[in-house]
Amino acid sequence: MAKTWFVYIVECMDGSLYTGITVDLAARFEAHRSGRGARYMRAHPPRRLLAAEACADRSAASRAEYHIKQLALAEKRNWVQRHAIPAAP
Repeated sequence: MAKTWFVYIVECMDGSLYTGITVDLAARFEAHRSGRGARYMRAHPPRRLLAAEACADRSAASRAEYHIKQLALAEKRNWVQRHAIPAAP
């Protein structure tokens, strides 16, 4: 069975946005929180997972990640609004 890949955006404590891909959003966010994730996240601790979108495969997720990383900040915020993850109660 094929795994579902996701492209996601995390808001960091300093207000910056980090974009990445994964097959397990919860585990990846926890890795970022514990300092085991991307190097960028060690210097910019994550605040919350803002948005995610399911992709057909790793290749599609990588293309979506590249596309998002090319967007201006305002365009990234618009992407976040369209793919927002509901905040936990």
